[in-house]
Amino acid sequence: MMTAPPVRRALADLALWAVLCGAAVLWLRDDPTPSVALGLVLPLVVAAVALPLSRRRPEAAVLLAGVACAVGFADTTSPAHVSVLTLAVLSCLLGLRTAATRTPLLVLAAALAAGLAVCAVLRVGPVWWFYALTVLPAALLLPWLAGRYWRGRTELVRGGWQLARSLEERQRFVAERARLTERAGIAADMHDSLGHVLSLVALRAGALELSPTLAERDREDLAELRGTIADAVDQLRETVTVLREKPQDDPLRPATDTVEELLGRAVASGVPVRWEREGPPPALSPLIERGVYRVVQEALTNATKHAPGSPVRVSITHDADRDRTHVRIVDAGPLPGRAPGDQAGGHGLAGLRERVTVLGGTLHAGPYEEGGFQVSATLPHRATPPPRPDDSTGTAPESARRLAQVRRSARLRLATAFAIPAGAALVFVPAAAYFAYQLSAGVLPPSAYEQLPVGGTHADLAPLLPSEPFPYPPDDARSAPRPPGTTCAFYRSNGNLLEEVDLYRLCWSGARLVTKDTLPAR
Repeated sequence: MMTAPPVRRALADLALWAVLCGAAVLWLRDDPTPSVALGLVLPLVVAAVALPLSRRRPEAAVLLAGVACAVGFADTTSPAHVSVLTLAVLSCLLGLRTAATRTPLLVLAAALAAGLAVCAVLRVGPVWWFYALTVLPAALLLPWLAGRYWRGRTELVRGGWQLARSLEERQRFVAERARLTERAGIAADMHDSLGHVLSLVALRAGALELSPTLAERDREDLAELRGTIADAVDQLRETVTVLREKPQDDPLRPATDTVEELLGRAVASGVPVRWEREGPPPALSPLIERGVYRVVQEALTNATKHAPGSPVRVSITHDADRDRTHVRIVDAGPLPGRAPGDQAGGHGLAGLRERVTVLGGTLHAGPYEEGGFQVSATLPHRATPPPRPDDSTGTAPESARRLAQVRRSARLRLATAFAIPAGAALVFVPAAAYFAYQLSAGVLPPSAYEQLPVGGTHADLAPLLPSEPFPYPPDDARSAPRPPGTTCAFYRSNGNLLEEVDLYRLCWSGARLVTKDTLPAR
């Protein structure tokens, strides 16, 4: 049985709290003068409250840990305790669980300000200040940046899997689209080719029906045959309507027939066609040749169906200067005494206009003079696909927009990763370096201290003394009893920056050394 998500979260928090417990015990064990309240109880209580709180309010958890670190400055022996480790863990969780930048930065600044304010109120020694200006910023900023990097990497991986699933769905969509396009191509071929042939057969049957040499029985048979052909055309139209779905692209296979052969069959079927071609035939692409063929075929089909027996004029003009071919088909309309054919449908010209548009051309169809009808098309000599929707609207494709967004986010995170530590370094590093210099400059080694004789002059003892005294002795050292009328200077016994060390006090009366004392660190 799988563990429920809340239980897993509770177990994860408990495991992390156990790690902090182990660190606190080890830290306290190595402390020569341990403070159980500040070094063990306080960090563990804060961790027990802040770890579950960080899942809902990570900012509040970091502030709570920051306050615990500030309280730790009340320790008179050392500012370093395990609360800073809790602060680093919660700062990392803040970067991991929060996508925003401004609010976490304000929280980190508030936690650091709380520590500095406590240092100012308690008037702590320089070691505490050095700790507050170096360790606390590192525990706040570096884990937070690590958490943000971890979050960004996780989002990138998750986005990659989502993109993979999206590509799979798009691949299925492309396959379905290709299938629909193939169905549309089959429907177009059925309508253009078979419909045209059936219309010619119906026209031929109608012409035979009017022959005076036929018996009445033969005329009835021909009328029935013409009716059957009309029904077949209707059934074909219904089938095409089911198959034909508006595709975005039309394959337009190369033609295996020519316009001349098409017109020759129409003439042989009894259609009064007169046609002409102007201009030298250019080398048309197979798609354009097929388009010209389909325009003529559809116009002849409409003429034989809606105006049977009416003369049809076909003209094809090749404009070499403009690389255009103009196709024009005109019929004179239904003959007197001959009823026009069925006007239902309308898919032929709509599909033809779509086909011509895909090739980069234009098509117009409408009435011509008195009762006639005209179909005219202009096609380029080379197929030019229409602009994509993204290009027509002036917007970038979705993939380009997502790539630009990812790049902007990556640049922002990279700038944040470098700008925040750089800004913090400009503020804290000079101060920390200055404190470190003051702590190390006022160091008087024990061997040199032993060589200082009481009663010696400052000029004689100057080679043994540091260049500057230690400027931050604790208050109890400053208030220690001294000989009347003397001025005392303090020196550190070694250069350890993160521990309180023994101080040497040299009291001078004028330029002469009066007393020298050792003030223990604890």
